[in-house]
Amino acid sequence: MHSILRGVIAGTALALCTSFASATVLRFDDIVGPNGYAAVPAGYGGLDWSGSSWSVITAPEAPFTAHSGDGRIVMGWDGTDATSTIRFLAPTVFDGAWFAGYGEATVRFDLYLAGALVGSSETLGMSDTPAFLASGWTGTIDAVVVSSNLHAFYVMDDFSFQDAREVPEPATLALVLAGLGLAGAARRRRRG
Repeated sequence: MHSILRGVIAGTALALCTSFASATVLRFDDIVGPNGYAAVPAGYGGLDWSGSSWSVITAPEAPFTAHSGDGRIVMGWDGTDATSTIRFLAPTVFDGAWFAGYGEATVRFDLYLAGALVGSSETLGMSDTPAFLASGWTGTIDAVVVSSNLHAFYVMDDFSFQDAREVPEPATLALVLAGLGLAGAARRRRRG
């Protein structure tokens, strides 16, 4: 009986760790174009970029400092909040991204689910040293808008998210933890 209980506990712990360890980080280093510029492909990273006007920069260009590698994305001079929209193909928990740019630019995330605004992040001021902007929202979304006063004055890198189907709902997690607690109590009772 003890070996079965240990197996259940180990399997549950492994499943939980696997669920939490499945974040995706888009680094943009694998998109290379002529002269260090290229459009972000419409389905890049399993997301829908087709309504956006993001381009990848891989060439060094101050103050557009990459957080990791060489790739990072930038909006064109005609960029707007609407053209910065990135759509997720499944309910997603969005963690955030790294930004750098000119000091007069600011950014924030506006987070949407089924067309309704469900949250907004803090506002981040730019510098040539990359800084992380957290989404500030732990629920699921299906679109993120990078809102800015000056869209062509910043770059974004290491865009981080996780498919919500891979993250246990709080009620599921509570049931698993309660089950583990009961299993531990039963084991202690048998020993005593």
